[in-house]
Amino acid sequence: MATRIIPADWIKNWEKSGKHEFVQLCKNLAYKTNHDSTIKDIQAALYELCWHVIQGNFKLDLSASVLCDLMDLRDDMPSILADVFSILDIETSSLEEKNKRDHYTQLVGACLFFVPDAILKERLDPETLESLGLIKQAHQFNQKIVKIKTKLFYKQQKFNLLREENEGYAKLITELGQDLSGNITSHIVLESIKSLIGCFNLDPNRVLDIILEVYECRSDQDEFFLPLIKSYMCEPLTLCHILGFKFKFNQEPNEETPTSLYHIAAALLHHNLIELEDIYVHLMPLDASIVEEHKREITEAKQIARKLTMVVVPSEKTEDKEREKEEEKNDKAPDNQKLGLLEALLRIGDWHHAQSIMDQMPSFYATSHKAIALALCQLLHLTVEPLYRRAGVPKGAKGCLLRPLKNKRAPRPAESFEDLRRDVFSMLCYLGPHLSHDPILFAKIVRLGKGFMKEYQSEGRNDNIKDKMDTLLSCFLSIADQVLLPSLSLMECNACMSEELWGLFKLFPYQHRYRLYGQWKNETYTSHPLLVKVKAQTVDRAKYIMKRLTKENVKPSGRQIGKLSHSNPTILFDYILSQIQWYDNLIGPVVDSLKYLTSLNYDVMAYCIIEALANPEKEKMKHDDTTISSWLQSLASLCGAVFRKYPIELAGLLQYVTNTLKAGKSFDLLILKEVVQKMAGIEITDEMTSEQMEAMTGGEQLKAEGGYFGQIRNTKKSSQRLKDALLDHDLALPLCLLMAQQRNGVVFLEGGEKHLKLVGKLYDQCHDTLVQFGGFLASNLSTEDYIKRVPSIDILCNQFHTPHDAAFFLSRPMYGHQILSKYDELKKAEKSNRQQQKVHKYVAACELVMSPVHEAVVSLHPPRVWDDLRPQFYATFWSLTMYDLAVPHNAYDREVKKLQLQVQVIEENPDVPMNKKKKEKERCTALQEKLQEEEKKQLEHVQRVLHRLKLEKDNWLLAKSTKNETITKFLQLCLFPRCIFSAIDAVYCARFVELVHQQKTPNFCTLLCYDRVFSDIIYTVASCTENESRRYGRFLCCMLETVTRWHSDRAVYEKECGNYPGFLTIFRATGFDGGNKADQLDYENFRHVVHKWHYKLTKASVHCLETGEYTHIRNILIVLTKILPCYPKVLNLGQALECRVHKICLEEKEKRPDLYALAMGYSGQLKGRKAHMVPENEFHHKEQPLRSATPVSQQNGPGTTAKPATNASKTEEGVSEDADRAKDKSQGAAKPANKANSTAAKVTTSNGNGAPNSTKTLKERDDKEKSGKEKKEKKEKTPGSTLETKGESRREKQRDERGASGKEERAPREGKEKTPKADRDKQKAEEKSNKEDNKAKTGNGEPKEPSRERDTGAKESKSKEKGGDRSAMSGSLKSPVPRLESAESERDHKRRKLETHSSPSHSSSVKDNSNEPKDSASKHHINYNSVARSKSRERETDKKESENTRGRSKEKKTDNKDRKDRKRDHMTTDREMSLESKRRKDENGTNSSNKHSKSASPSSGSPVSADKEKTKRSKSSSKEKGESAKPERNSSGGKKESRHDKEKSDKKEKRDSSGGKDEKKHHKSSDKHR
Repeated sequence: MATRIIPADWIKNWEKSGKHEFVQLCKNLAYKTNHDSTIKDIQAALYELCWHVIQGNFKLDLSASVLCDLMDLRDDMPSILADVFSILDIETSSLEEKNKRDHYTQLVGACLFFVPDAILKERLDPETLESLGLIKQAHQFNQKIVKIKTKLFYKQQKFNLLREENEGYAKLITELGQDLSGNITSHIVLESIKSLIGCFNLDPNRVLDIILEVYECRSDQDEFFLPLIKSYMCEPLTLCHILGFKFKFNQEPNEETPTSLYHIAAALLHHNLIELEDIYVHLMPLDASIVEEHKREITEAKQIARKLTMVVVPSEKTEDKEREKEEEKNDKAPDNQKLGLLEALLRIGDWHHAQSIMDQMPSFYATSHKAIALALCQLLHLTVEPLYRRAGVPKGAKGCLLRPLKNKRAPRPAESFEDLRRDVFSMLCYLGPHLSHDPILFAKIVRLGKGFMKEYQSEGRNDNIKDKMDTLLSCFLSIADQVLLPSLSLMECNACMSEELWGLFKLFPYQHRYRLYGQWKNETYTSHPLLVKVKAQTVDRAKYIMKRLTKENVKPSGRQIGKLSHSNPTILFDYILSQIQWYDNLIGPVVDSLKYLTSLNYDVMAYCIIEALANPEKEKMKHDDTTISSWLQSLASLCGAVFRKYPIELAGLLQYVTNTLKAGKSFDLLILKEVVQKMAGIEITDEMTSEQMEAMTGGEQLKAEGGYFGQIRNTKKSSQRLKDALLDHDLALPLCLLMAQQRNGVVFLEGGEKHLKLVGKLYDQCHDTLVQFGGFLASNLSTEDYIKRVPSIDILCNQFHTPHDAAFFLSRPMYGHQILSKYDELKKAEKSNRQQQKVHKYVAACELVMSPVHEAVVSLHPPRVWDDLRPQFYATFWSLTMYDLAVPHNAYDREVKKLQLQVQVIEENPDVPMNKKKKEKERCTALQEKLQEEEKKQLEHVQRVLHRLKLEKDNWLLAKSTKNETITKFLQLCLFPRCIFSAIDAVYCARFVELVHQQKTPNFCTLLCYDRVFSDIIYTVASCTENESRRYGRFLCCMLETVTRWHSDRAVYEKECGNYPGFLTIFRATGFDGGNKADQLDYENFRHVVHKWHYKLTKASVHCLETGEYTHIRNILIVLTKILPCYPKVLNLGQALECRVHKICLEEKEKRPDLYALAMGYSGQLKGRKAHMVPENEFHHKEQPLRSATPVSQQNGPGTTAKPATNASKTEEGVSEDADRAKDKSQGAAKPANKANSTAAKVTTSNGNGAPNSTKTLKERDDKEKSGKEKKEKKEKTPGSTLETKGESRREKQRDERGASGKEERAPREGKEKTPKADRDKQKAEEKSNKEDNKAKTGNGEPKEPSRERDTGAKESKSKEKGGDRSAMSGSLKSPVPRLESAESERDHKRRKLETHSSPSHSSSVKDNSNEPKDSASKHHINYNSVARSKSRERETDKKESENTRGRSKEKKTDNKDRKDRKRDHMTTDREMSLESKRRKDENGTNSSNKHSKSASPSSGSPVSADKEKTKRSKSSSKEKGESAKPERNSSGGKKESRHDKEKSDKKEKRDSSGGKDEKKHHKSSDKHR
């Protein structure tokens, strides 16, 4: 420091220049303007100079002289120097060097003559003063200081009370209490008071106390007393002490502080005569105790809330109430002086000090006291009054004028919305929920908010103003959150305030509103003790009401709900919704009881529903993960009902559904489905009746009247609201696109770990909602709105990745609108009434509208697709609907008749008043007229469309490749995607195929199309969801209806198909020559083809039923139920199905109840349809084959007959060939279908009747040997061939053994057939007992045999599958139909052995391991399926057969040697057939219950006579026991050899003798066994 102010050079050269420099420095510092810095700098300079002296660097006399010279620079220089000496005194006294202390003492002594003693005595220590000689003794000096301080600070210098005179105080009171209305001022009175004090020796403090007392009594005289007090004593502390004594006096237990004292304290604070901090410490209670009290109140409130939610016995309740009353009496709250002062401050308008006091307390503690809340409300009234008068008063309202405060220091009244930010908003925030004390102020604030929102929403603001307005908007939202809504909760049932608040809230967007409701519901009720209690009371009351709510007392309960909802809607609705989620039967009563709600309450209801739906703690699936939770279903139902019945804004709910779809979740689509169904009256169901389906193909009026289950009326307003909500928030198209995309998302994204059943349900829900929602948009949006929102088809598919079916579904109404509008334009442009010209204009309009569509669809598929299908055909298929193809005249007539009947009923009812009758009649008549007009309009439209299609059809199909390829593409891209889209589309697809056929469309093969649809439906069925199965079933049903119509009547077939290109059998021909009848499929062959289709359907159905897969079984049962009117028509196919379905019923009863229910339902309906089924020979006629033909085993298939008779085999082989080729292509199979078919025709498992087309036995024999070898080779290549070869060798041995005994078998047979009736009756009883014995033996036979047979069968079927055998018999069909008599098989067997040129072959109705539908016998064969066959006819048949046998035996004797040779050749096939028949018969009686229903016991039924059986029983039984232990199969289908000759002969004899009666018994027992 020294170097900086006094350089060392100055001290060295002091005499020369140092002194001058130092004096000059001091002068410069002394004349500085800044007083404080000047003193500091001078002190520093003097300090350094003195420090040099103390250090001994500078002479004492030189320093004393220069210091003396400096005394003249300033008046306070001695004091500054004394300060420097004081610092040096402290520093030197602590130094150890004595010489420095001596230098300091000498320096001060040298300066004594120009520094006064008094200044030094103030600053220096007594010891220093003593050393300087200024005082005698330091000790005495210290004692004197203590005495003076004690006297000064601790002794009170009061006037002696004896010297004060009472008269002075009396005069003082008189002076202060005089009338102040004249010219008396505080200044005059103050002079009088001073005179009185002086004259009567009055104590000034007591005088001040009396002034305050008088002021307290005359508190209205602020203008007089405040200036008086300010002039008399302006010392704040003295005033605070006196006021504090007054407050303390009133803190005694039973004292109450007068309001006048609060007033004068507030007035003094307001005029700054005292400080708040000074007076606050004198007030009671302490802040800490206030905080504790607040906490205690919250705890008590929570306890009360807990008590209300607890279940309490009534006696305990009354005790608790009495206890509470006693506590209230005892605990009278002590006077809170802080709150009293606060109220006084608010009354006079001192907001600044009032705010400071409120900040010291917990939130809303002060305003929870009603007086303070009302005082603050009054202040707010005054503050907002000018702005309210300008911008808030509604038209026609007068209001009462308020007098403004006289206080100029009160908050300034608000003139603009910007002024509200100054004080009003902060006041309201301090007021909080206690604005409820002043509903008028509540309404004023709300109206100011409405006025602001009008200004905010007006346009033309610049950025600066916009920022200010945004700030004000956030302020109003905060006020709504913190003040308005909580205050509404504390108001007692004030519906007007609720409506007033809605007037403001409806101006906010729903996002802001819902945010406010969320805060209100979840946070507000925890912020204050009162609100905690209110919440508990509301829940308690809600419970009370909901317990008693029923359909009968909806009105009174609704009123109670309404009252409760006006104040606390969030709490009430939260409880109601929780109850609805548990008890869905409450939905109806609750919806009806909500009619007394205010608009705000409805909006809160919508928010509460959305919050309940979005509750993250709730699982939207049930615990089994296969169904949607019931709570979600209940809420969805409530949504639909509430939003339809009451005017609630839908935007929030729709946005919520959109957001969940965006997030990839589709559960909440259930809500949208319900809302659209209830509000628009559009319901989606696949369980429509045929009448409803018919109605749905008509216009909108017909749909509304006859198309839906529930007649939902008066949906005009609600559907308009829904439409407005969608359009206003631009949600229509996004919802459609999201649903379309989410369909696949359900499967591939959402359904990863979910149960397959649930995935299917979600997929269906998503799809159904899309169809329903799209239907709503199509019927409710105007043409302009729809076209404006839906983009073109290529953008939908390529840019938005919408599936093609959904994209066309959305675009279809747009095309219809555009075509009609264009058509109207063309009609107006050229007015003409000629029908022909109108049609041409319609076609032109279609071309104009659809040409861009034709171009757009090209990008949807690869170029090769368009080689066969034209884009025009593709677009036409996807753009038309059932409305365009046919007019449902029956549906229109039906609905008109219903309305006429209604009119008749109304007229006949005498109870209905006349005016009501008139209204109803007018309504019905108007509806009739509308329906008739609509029918006429549709008829004209359909005619135009059909004409357009007629013109277009020649360019539809190019068929650059085969017709088969064309049909494949048509099915793949058009038919299959659309037939499962909706129930109407399913009907449309079937009708469209029929229409294309009727239009004689070139290159379209109807036969192929139907064949591909009916052949092998397994894959399509398995890939469907539940609802898609219903639609697919409906589609198949419609296709079958057409086929059945053609099948039923030759005339209809000839008319509708006979000369049509769709029934050409040359599938590769691209032209059409209608005159060539040879290329057309005739009627009888068409019946064969239809039978084949029925068979294919049976095969696929049984396969699905036997898979054990849930989806396969469920879907095929649904499909079968749907096609029941048209299928099955053939008795044996129906019985096959019945058997499988019965098996499903037994298996699934405990495991999967839903499948069991489906199966039982179908089974019952199927039995009901049995009466309508016909035998196969009635379903399609089969001509008798030529006698010279060699037999080939026939199978019940798509009835092909012999080539010489008809060309059906050519046709069907062509159909099946193309179909199989397409199938092979799709499945990647390399084997040609024709080879499979030709192979199949030669073996017993062929999918069709083998055609015996040769008259030469040798050629036939060679063919058989070749086919047998080929089969054998195939089997040897497959697994399990070792068992097959062993079986073959065993069969060879058996054939040799049985060949020798063939002669002897016939003699007893002939004898038996000649037996008289009496003898036959005797034999019957014997055979019956023998048969029972044999059955017992069979049942107790070797245990290993059945399992071995099953193993061999399994291996055999596997080898056939690998070998490419696609025959029907190798599948898993089992026929429950009774077999033909084994006698027939035996007779066929004998004929084949005896005749050189065998007679016409008729196969046995064989049954393989998998119980396939049995083979059809030829026409001349007697059908033994019928149970009611007479015995006489049977005897006649036996007689004929015996004669044939005798003739054959004579022929045998003449040509014995040749017969033996041929017998070996025929042995293989013939023996196998008869044994297979016997095995099946035995299997039918002793049907095993293994998975594939294989026979558990060997077959019995060998045609050995009873006499032969008796003579050779011991030999044959022992021999055959050894043989039957090994399972044996023949080359054609793995059939088993017989085991017991005894059993065979017994069964044979029994059948021959007992006829149809015993046959019936036998089947009853077998059914029972099954």
